[in-house]
Amino acid sequence: MPNLLAGKNALVLGVANRWSLAYAIAAAFVREGASLTLTYQGDRQRQTVEELAANLKASKVVSCDVTKPEELENLVSGLKESAPRLDVMVHSIAYANREDLSRAFVETSRDGFLLAQEVSAYSLVAVARAVSPLMANGGSILTLTYLGSTRVVQNYNVMGVAKASLEACVRYLASDLGMHGIRVNAISAGPVKTASARGIKDFSKVLEGVASIAPLRRNTDPAEVGDAAVFLASDLSRGVTGNILYVDSGFQIMGLGLGA
Repeated sequence: MPNLLAGKNALVLGVANRWSLAYAIAAAFVREGASLTLTYQGDRQRQTVEELAANLKASKVVSCDVTKPEELENLVSGLKESAPRLDVMVHSIAYANREDLSRAFVETSRDGFLLAQEVSAYSLVAVARAVSPLMANGGSILTLTYLGSTRVVQNYNVMGVAKASLEACVRYLASDLGMHGIRVNAISAGPVKTASARGIKDFSKVLEGVASIAPLRRNTDPAEVGDAAVFLASDLSRGVTGNILYVDSGFQIMGLGLGA
């Protein structure tokens, strides 16, 4: 079933480099025929994202710092100029201070806690509120989460708490926006070698542990996350909302991992 997203306009926030999950999702969207808009934060990211956008043949690149209401307003204005409607929005944004990922969770600073919540969780609410009026014919909102939202993952710390908040936001947004035909879901990907993952202490050990325990005996391929996002963005998932879709080689079903 080729061109599952033909005729759809998609916005992807959080493409940092070609190894990011957001890039894998954007590439899958383009493969399926979507018209793509990417965002960047600050001048330091602009050139990189513009180069990635050229590789992806994205139709537009827009500056957007999700913590600044005026930039969200500018984002919406830019989207209105380039397309009459928005069909898909992908939120792939998260941040926590490095020191809060390298020490015990109980030592998390107040400012660090609030920063992780604002960037990693509240930003989904802010962006959804900003762009949902553009989804006049309904649409799909996606975000990315991780198993650390429901289980303690060593060194994930404050980010795990932020992801738990993010998943709750998915459910409440799905309830609020469903009457407008807008679906809200999250993909919980297994650990992947991304730039942000490097900020987690001993991340290589996480990769090794998952590959040894997961039913498929391997780690997650970013392309698998891209394909899952295509499903959630397409009409094939028209009855799916408020859900967390695990794309993690089955790791989330396992217990102590004492098998072979």
